[in-house]
Order: sequence, then structure tokens, then C-alpha cells
Amino acid sequence: MRNYYRVRLGRDSANAAECFSGNFIGTDYEIEEDLSGRFHDKWKDFNREFIPIYQKIRPDKTKIGAGLAMGALWTVSKGILDGDIVLCPDGKGSIRIGQVAGGYYYQHGAELQHRRPVIWLGVPIPIASLSEGLRASVITQGTVIFLNKHSTELDAVLKTVSSLPSPLPDIAVPEEMELAEDPVAFAMESHLEEFLVANWAQTELGREFVIFAEDGEQVGQQYQTDTGPLDILAISKDKKRLLVVELKRGRASDAVVGQLCRYMGYVKEELAEPGQTVEGVIVALEDDQRIRRAISIVPNIRMYRYEVSFKLVKA
Repeated sequence: MRNYYRVRLGRDSANAAECFSGNFIGTDYEIEEDLSGRFHDKWKDFNREFIPIYQKIRPDKTKIGAGLAMGALWTVSKGILDGDIVLCPDGKGSIRIGQVAGGYYYQHGAELQHRRPVIWLGVPIPIASLSEGLRASVITQGTVIFLNKHSTELDAVLKTVSSLPSPLPDIAVPEEMELAEDPVAFAMESHLEEFLVANWAQTELGREFVIFAEDGEQVGQQYQTDTGPLDILAISKDKKRLLVVELKRGRASDAVVGQLCRYMGYVKEELAEPGQTVEGVIVALEDDQRIRRAISIVPNIRMYRYEVSFKLVKA
């Protein structure tokens, strides 16, 4: 099974050239010690141990920011498996594609000292040549983004840049990305997340909430949890309320409600500061009575319906 990830190599891809020439990917996060043997099998267990350690190093970090940092450290060092594919922006408008070729190692005294060996494939690919949805995922902020929702396009790209076996092995699909109940709705919603993030300030949600950011970077999109990445994590402008946004994307109603509740439970237990409350929002293309009934007994979950408009303009 092969998975796809976007990995950013340093802030604004500042370390990309070094990683490409040295055949590795890596992270830093100011933890200056060899972590060999300390990466728990479960991401949540690693975070529980290392969030307090990281907050001592960076007392300015919130639990959410520390959780994001340690989650990225675990994912790059442990969660990405040998043979998985990484897409890394070069900071010059292109990406390099590589195949992870070994386990974690520590490079003392170096930048991005927590490393994985990588075999880089082919030549740089212009980001502008990718589909709109994949392009938006590639350029979004944050260290690591799970890209399996773009696996069909990435399969085709891989065949042009590498000698990987064809046909490629099946992609491992996590629970929240199971086949859509309605393929037509799924296709219409394929770019919803990127559109919502880009236009957040103009939405009703944007009046009260901002997408979570750390150090000036918007990192609330695809925020990692122990049950997979949630779509959007936002925080109220008064910092008292956390908001988990889940997009239906054609899935069964019970699946999307259940997934949202799991994400909200994680945020409440692992990320919320004392006094912060957690709310949830489901965004769907059509009104759904099953969802409305399910959330009617959960007062802190709301549902929004979005509209798609289309028109032709004579040239």
C-alpha cells in the first residue's frame, strides 16, 4: 500500500535545495536530541508525551500549536512508511516527487535534523501544471498534508516521472475517505475545502471564527488527529471557542456525523485550553434530514448548505 503526502521542507521551503541534494526529508521543531526508539506506534501517544516537552522549549505555543508541531514530527519521522510518496515544493514554483527509502535517523547539529532518506524521482514539476484541487493542497500552509484524495491524478503523474511498478499498488484509504455514497456529489465537492478556506472571511462562519494559525501561518486546514485529519479547525476571535468543520463530500450521513463527533472529542480532550468550548459544523451540498435529526440532540453542532452557481457568458 502506498500513500501520498505533501511535505514542506522548512519555512517557505527554505531547506528544499539541501534536502534534494542530500536525498532526505526532515523536520526540526527545536528538539535537539536523537529520538530513535521514542516514536510510539500511535501518534496520539507520542503527542501526549512530547507536547509538554515542546511547550517547555516554546512556552509561547498553545496546546493546538504544539499538537500540530509534534504531530508533524511524528508523521514525517514515523507515520510516513517506506515506499510512500512525498511531494515537496522547491520554493520556486515547482515540486519534486520522492519515494521514502528508509527509517528515521538523526543528523546532529544540522537543520531539519530529524530525517528520512528519500529517492527523488524525475525532474521538478511546475505547480501550475497540476489540477486546481491538487495545486491548492500543495501550496497550503503547514508541514505535512495527506494527499490520498488526489491519488488518481498522482498515479498518472508518477508514471511520467519514475520507473515505479505499473499498475501501482492500491492506495490505503482511511475511514474518513471511504468511497462516496454519491459520486456526482463527491465530484462537485472535490474543491469545496480549498474554496471555503480561500473565501473564509466572506462566509457566515468567518464573522465569528478565523482558521487556526501559528506564527503567522494558517495551519488549521487538514489538522491531524488520532482518527485522521479533520477538514478545518477554527477558533473564535475572542479565543474562547474552537470550531471543527467537516465537509460531507457525498458520504453517508451517519459517517459524516460520527466522524465529526470523533474529531470534536479529540479536540476537547487533547487541544482545548481550560474554559474553551468545542463546536462542530457540517457543510453539505444539499439539505439532509438524517443529519438534521442526528444533530438535533447535540446543541453544539450546526449544519450549513452551500450553493453552486454556474453561468455562460458570451465571449
